[in-house]
Amino acid sequence: MYRETYMEVYLDKIKSNIEKVINKHNDYSYYFGVVKASCYGLGNEVIKTIEEAGCNYLAVASLDEALEVREINKNIPILCFGIIDLKYLDICIENNITITISNIDYLNELLKLNPFNLKVHLKLNTGMNRLGLKKQEEVTYAYNTLLNSSINLEGIYSHIYNSSNELDTNKQYDCFEYLTKNIDLSKIKIVHIDASTSLINYPKRPYCNGCRLGIIMYGLEDSTNTLESVYKLKSKVIQINEIENETVGYNGAYKTDKKELIAVIPIGYADGFIRKHTNSYVYINNHKYQIVGNICMDMMFVKVDETVKVNDEVELIKDNDHIYEIVSHLDTISYELACTITRRVPRIYK
Repeated sequence: MYRETYMEVYLDKIKSNIEKVINKHNDYSYYFGVVKASCYGLGNEVIKTIEEAGCNYLAVASLDEALEVREINKNIPILCFGIIDLKYLDICIENNITITISNIDYLNELLKLNPFNLKVHLKLNTGMNRLGLKKQEEVTYAYNTLLNSSINLEGIYSHIYNSSNELDTNKQYDCFEYLTKNIDLSKIKIVHIDASTSLINYPKRPYCNGCRLGIIMYGLEDSTNTLESVYKLKSKVIQINEIENETVGYNGAYKTDKKELIAVIPIGYADGFIRKHTNSYVYINNHKYQIVGNICMDMMFVKVDETVKVNDEVELIKDNDHIYEIVSHLDTISYELACTITRRVPRIYK
């Protein structure tokens, strides 16, 4: 690491967060660690910690991600949420990748192939309107045909799309129950609906024996306020310019009308620290300082005072409270923030 800009990830805090959640919600048999997008941007090195903390199934978005995870752990089951082209079935079977069936056309093509040793989960659309079977007769047909095939119907699940709204969430539970009315859920090994926020905010459904842990592993979207911050984004001051009645950076977007000290920090939008961060704040020596001017591809500007020196550490993301300040400024969500930090920024694990 030759540029002192990096993300610091605290594995012990991730483990502690997961253990707290599992200990509180200890009446499930299957705890899916959702490790898509390289563990929400923190890096696949986190996977071992997620397993050690108690997750006994992993979930990803694509076959490419699944195969990356399989290189890390040869044995743990892995569910792929996305649709996998059927021409890659042999790769899924060979690598013990569980696939998702989310529409009838896909199911019928799969039944023609009738592969052995393939595990599948049925995805039900209960309101997200992204992927999933939406009609009761579709679910009944899928269940019956799969039970009479060589394919292993291991699981069935849905996705809560607005867990902050109790009415919407309860409608989704009701929809799931309606869609599965004509099938025997007890004959399906794993039934999972809740993930992170719905897991901690709503009672467990009696027919569910699995749950999914995503953003909650990193202490975010935590209504209990018992979980910890698990990462920081850091850099350092590489130069301080004293300017007066001048502009700063591209397009002269920031202009001083008096003498000011402007610190230059070696991080920019090529690192995923996008231009919209301008006018938000970083921390230097535990004090807040404002980002000014247009953020460059590789560097940015911060208005500082005389207490700040070259080589002082800069916390661009300090903790979860700071994350919520940043995402409010960016008009985004906590999920997106770490995912946008590119691989050019090293992850340092502690």
